[in-house]
Amino acid sequence: MVKNSIVSLFRICVRLCPSVVLFLSFLATPVLAGDWPEFLGLDRNGISSETGLLEKFPTNGPALLWEKEIGAGYGAPSVRGERLLLHHRVGTNEVVECFNANTGKSLWQFAYPSNFQDPYGYNNGPRATPLLTEKLVYTFGAEGMLTCLELNTGKLVWQHDTAKKWDVPEAFFGVGSSPVLEGDLLLVMVGGQPNAGMVAFEAKTGKVAWENVGKTNWDGRPKTGWPGEPIFHWRNYEKQASYATPVIATVNGKRTAFCLMRQGLVSLNPVTGEIHDSFWFRARVEESVNAANPVVLSNEVFISSAYYKSGSVWLKVRPEDQKFEQIRRDLVLEIHWTTPILHNGYLYAFSGRNEPDSRFRCVEFASGKLMWERDERWQAYSTKTPDSYGRGSAILAEGKLITLGEGGLLGLFEANPKEAKEISRWQVPQLQYPCWAAPVLANKKLYLRSESRLLCLDFGKPSTKRLTLE
Repeated sequence: MVKNSIVSLFRICVRLCPSVVLFLSFLATPVLAGDWPEFLGLDRNGISSETGLLEKFPTNGPALLWEKEIGAGYGAPSVRGERLLLHHRVGTNEVVECFNANTGKSLWQFAYPSNFQDPYGYNNGPRATPLLTEKLVYTFGAEGMLTCLELNTGKLVWQHDTAKKWDVPEAFFGVGSSPVLEGDLLLVMVGGQPNAGMVAFEAKTGKVAWENVGKTNWDGRPKTGWPGEPIFHWRNYEKQASYATPVIATVNGKRTAFCLMRQGLVSLNPVTGEIHDSFWFRARVEESVNAANPVVLSNEVFISSAYYKSGSVWLKVRPEDQKFEQIRRDLVLEIHWTTPILHNGYLYAFSGRNEPDSRFRCVEFASGKLMWERDERWQAYSTKTPDSYGRGSAILAEGKLITLGEGGLLGLFEANPKEAKEISRWQVPQLQYPCWAAPVLANKKLYLRSESRLLCLDFGKPSTKRLTLE
C-alpha cells in the first residue's frame, strides 16, 4: 500500500512538473549504511553493517540479478545509492562508467586515452577502485591519471596526469593504490620524485595542498628490516608507490595516515603531510611489491607481504612521540594483495604468494598465534577451474566471511577463531581466473568482478522485502 502510494505520487509529479523531478534527480544522494562507496567499503575495512542477508547459498548459488561484459581491469566497483561506478579499459581508452546498481543499465561514460601495457603480461586496465562522495567520483588510472567527475552526470571537474606532473617512475604492474578522503582533502599515493610519494589535493578543486614522502624520510637511513645492509642512498629513479591504499585512523588521540609505500610504512599527519615516522618493510629483491593495506587496532599496526620471507610485522605507535616500535615479526601470514579482515581481535586472511602455496588462516592479532588454517592450494592448477580458493579475498557481514577465490569460487564462512567452518561454496559459472577484486556488498546485492565480467547477485534473505519504485 505504501509502495503504491509512493509510486503514484512520483508519477503525478512527473506529469505535472517534469523539470522539478529532473532537478531532484540531480541532488546529492546521502550515503546509506548499505552502500559500498570506496575501496573496502564504507569504513574502508571490508566490513559491512548490513543485515537480512543469506545465511547459506541455495543449491545453484545466489540468484543472478544481472551481468555485464566489461573491459579489462582489476579494481572493484563502488556503489552509492542506485549508482554503481566501474573503472575499466575498453580498447585504447580508460572508461569511468556509471551503471544503475539494480539493473546494470549504463547511465553515463567518461573516457580518456590510455597507452598502458603491463610489462609482465597482465591485463592493461585500471587497478584502483573508484571513490564516491555525495556529488563527486574520484578515479586513479593505471598510468596515474587522477580524475574527478560529477557523480550524476559524468562531467569532468578536474584532472591531473600525475605521472608527468610528479616525475613518477614506471611501476611494476601499473598504479594500484586507491585515493582516500580525509575531510576536504584527497590523499593519493602518487609515488613522485623526489618527495611526492604522497600528495594531498583539495577534493573539490584538485589544487595541491601538500606533498611529502621520499628522499627526505628514507635517504641516509639504515635498512632496519634486514640485517647487514648498508645505509640507503636515494636514487632519483626510486619507485615509491605500492599497491596498498592508505589507511587513516585515530591513534593516541591523533588522526594519522598510515601509508605502506614500496620502501615501507610511513605515518603522517593527513592534514599537513608532516611525517611522524618511517619503518622499512620490503623484500631485498627488486622485483617485489607491497599490496595489502595496513590494519590498525588501537595503537598497533599490522603490515604483511608475500615476497621472499617478508612475512608480517606488528608495530606499536608510541603515545609520547607517535614513533613506531616493533612488537613482533613472523611468517604466520604472508599476504600478497588481499587485505585481512579484523574481527573481534582476530585476523582472517589468505596467505601465500602464489596459487600453489595458498592457505586460508585465522591469526590472533594480540599474540600472532595461528588459530587455524585451511589448505587452499589448487589441486588442478593447469585447468584454471580449481576446487580450492587459491589466493582469495574476503569481506565480512553479519558475522560471516564472504570469500571469493581467484578462480571464481564463492564461499561463506563463519568468522570463528576456533575452527574453519565453511557454510556454503559455489563455483560461479560466469567467472574464471583471475578474480582478484574483493566482493562488494551493497544494499543486499553482491557484486563480483573478473577480468571480463561483472555480476550482481541477490544476497538478501528470501523473506527480505524491499521497497522499490516500479
